[in-house]
Amino acid sequence: MISVGIGGWTYEPWRGLFFPEKLPKAKELFHASRRVTSIEVNGTFYSTFTPSTFKRWADETPDDFIFSLKAPRFAVNRRVLGEAGPSIEKFFGSGVGELKSKLGPILWQLPPLKKYDANDIAAFLSLLPLDVAGLKLRHVLEVRHETFLSQDFIAQARKANVGIVLADSPKYPMLADLTSDFVYLRLQNAQAEIETGYPISALDKWVALARSWARGDEPQEFPLVAPKGRKLSSRDVFVYFINGAKERAPAAAETLIRRLSE
Repeated sequence: MISVGIGGWTYEPWRGLFFPEKLPKAKELFHASRRVTSIEVNGTFYSTFTPSTFKRWADETPDDFIFSLKAPRFAVNRRVLGEAGPSIEKFFGSGVGELKSKLGPILWQLPPLKKYDANDIAAFLSLLPLDVAGLKLRHVLEVRHETFLSQDFIAQARKANVGIVLADSPKYPMLADLTSDFVYLRLQNAQAEIETGYPISALDKWVALARSWARGDEPQEFPLVAPKGRKLSSRDVFVYFINGAKERAPAAAETLIRRLSE
């Protein structure tokens, strides 16, 4: 499965570009979920939602739609990650299980200045639950400090079957090592002057890479920190156009979806 989408669905500059001018705001999720196949929810980073909200999101979207949720800032914006247990429990007790089969990876985004500490990462990974409401959970870490370019970190993530975000960003280092049974891309280098955010040639490169990862391959496109892990027959792939020139994210996602279908 290759899921492609955007970050959130409430963004005023999308009106007239992605949303019809007169579309009611209450219909924005309905509309967006029929144009892309996944959404990374940013609001869960800042606020606690209710079971009824998660259920409403599930009810408004197609059967094969996927939500990735950004875990709350209170769990990750801290000096000692290993002390995040209460925040993690509160998040998973808020009703995320109401998304049922539409619950995708949980994104744990660490602060840019957070450095790698093997013991603290081990403690944090041990806090991540394997399931909620009978649903198997998938976790992915976005690390943004160069000290995480470490074979020890890769080994820890693989042992826990936790993914590492592959970020196409001008600000942060890229980690392309595969550590779990899925791949999570955050493409953050869109350009405002390009209608599709990325040039078509660049989008076609990501199409080829996504197909390769989905087949279980590990393409040679990017340098790796550690030796390759175990070979898999397939992987789910999640691709999000987010940040960068955000007004171009929907067009980039829709173009990638079309190129994947060709």
